[in-house]
Amino acid sequence: MYTELLANIAILVLAGFVGFAVISKVPNTLHTPLMSGTNAIHGIVVLGALVVLGHLPGDAPWSIKIILFVALVFGTLNVVGGFVVTDRMLAMFKPKKDAVKVAPEKKGADA
Repeated sequence: MYTELLANIAILVLAGFVGFAVISKVPNTLHTPLMSGTNAIHGIVVLGALVVLGHLPGDAPWSIKIILFVALVFGTLNVVGGFVVTDRMLAMFKPKKDAVKVAPEKKGADA
């Protein structure tokens, strides 16, 4: 049991280092598409958590149900927060409403 736990912790630590190395090399112009893709992946994770929560046996311990529910809430917050941040980043590329020039009205002959 301890060897499996140690192997899983080692994989988690190595995945963290690989993820950091990959993300740190992404240019700034690609952060928005990368975040959108990550939000889609987290949406799949939330869907998987819902499926697991729905298939839990009735006699499952409360501790497992609580941990799964907390993970589901955190995953949902991550998805929603990611979409909010992505929307704010995309808003930086839209023209401002004040910057749009309105054509002056033509003066008529009777003015």
